Amino acid sequence: MKKLIQGGRLLDIAGHAAPPADILIDGDVIVEIGAPGMAAPDAEIIDATDRLVMPGLVNSHGHGHGSLAKATGDRWTLELMLNAAPWSNGRRSVADRRLSATLNAVELVRKGCTATVDLQVEYPAPSREGLEEIGAAYVEVGLRAVIAPMFADRTLYEAIPGLNDALTGDLRGFADSLRLAPHDISLAAIEDTLKHWPHDRDKAGLAIAPTIPHHCSEALLTGARDLARDYDVGFHTHLCESKIQAMVCRKLYGMSQTAYLDTLGILGPGFVAAHAIWVDDDDISRLADAGASVAHNAGSNMRLGNGMAAARRMLDRGLNVGIGTDACTCADNLNLFEAMRLASFVSRVQDVDCSHWLAADEILTMATKGGARLLGRGDSIGELRAGAKADMVFLDLGSINYVPFNIPTVQVVNAEDGTGVDSVMIGGRLVLDHGKITTLDEKKLFADVQRAVERLLGPAAEETHELVLRMEQIVGPFCLDMLRQDYHVQRHLAG
Repeated sequence: MKKLIQGGRLLDIAGHAAPPADILIDGDVIVEIGAPGMAAPDAEIIDATDRLVMPGLVNSHGHGHGSLAKATGDRWTLELMLNAAPWSNGRRSVADRRLSATLNAVELVRKGCTATVDLQVEYPAPSREGLEEIGAAYVEVGLRAVIAPMFADRTLYEAIPGLNDALTGDLRGFADSLRLAPHDISLAAIEDTLKHWPHDRDKAGLAIAPTIPHHCSEALLTGARDLARDYDVGFHTHLCESKIQAMVCRKLYGMSQTAYLDTLGILGPGFVAAHAIWVDDDDISRLADAGASVAHNAGSNMRLGNGMAAARRMLDRGLNVGIGTDACTCADNLNLFEAMRLASFVSRVQDVDCSHWLAADEILTMATKGGARLLGRGDSIGELRAGAKADMVFLDLGSINYVPFNIPTVQVVNAEDGTGVDSVMIGGRLVLDHGKITTLDEKKLFADVQRAVERLLGPAAEETHELVLRMEQIVGPFCLDMLRQDYHVQRHLAG
């Protein structure tokens, strides 16, 4: 079925312009973009009058399991958030995980995303059933996704030297009860999933995500490396997200996280470093030389107090950089427009030379083409052109965000907050049509979510919550002592 989008203005990111244009779609692919008045007598007409049409945003890093735990903590560092995970993300059935992924997908679509990376966690190990249901959630909503099962064989308490020993009594017993599956169990489950994946990989694909390098044994990391190569999927990990992670790796391996992964042969074009805050110039060069990508999560980096990534240095070195929201537990919303703006603003407090700040066209390119390349889909999504997938966002030019209408790229990055999103097309199908999700009953979804959260985080979880809060009294000061130590890289604001 052909569709002809008429009357809209097409965002030209490189040209900072928005000329009138028509777009002809056949099935799920754009076949022609031309001047207004394009003839296509057999096509369904989609009226885009007073709409700015732009490429769909690509969320380079997120966690769908976190959507049921939105705003469950306030002054959390990364380590305190991980400490709270047995409460905030525990006791989940497969149905709960699918529900959370569905909510995640709906929120992303509403905020202009047409594709996402979802690093999913299950305890004590990934499962084929759980991953297949998460894939089904994305297929149902209509959001493209690359689902990357997270796994490790060391808990937070085992991964930070001395932390486990600081726990005593029932708290030590609680920490011991959280032990993860051996690496061979997790790797076998992931390989089984890769072999038998039932979903169209164009709509819901797979990757691999050893969660944090020092939370993983060398056998786990090299096993994941081999699986990623054997099945031609991406390898995602949280790289130097916090100062503590960077310091621990130096202590354990005598080198940076990046150098350690390089010695294991893990870096390459399919490697994605989420955050990459506490990296130095040598690390950045290693990543760039390997053809790797970085997922820049400026919002969660600040929300958790982790610091500010050197995105300008990465781009100047030739690294591919995408933009991510991270999870609802550490970003609270899944608004990639907000993530773009924060990435822009952070760059402005990192350098007094305004020529080094991230410009609007760079930010938009990161959130579209950069994300597409990071997903391994740079040949088909992330831009609007003949031959690309028909993934696009329709922004309402009648929104206060665009009145008056001046420089469109600057306006999208600095003024758009998601409220101007009118419709979202993915693969030629309107998944959001004039503000309405077309693929499921959103009201029922929200009711199901609220019931699930009352069950998962309510009175039945009170004992776990109390244990987590007591653990926090030990984990917090222990980690703060580490944070006060000197490190050769500085990513916090001084003052």
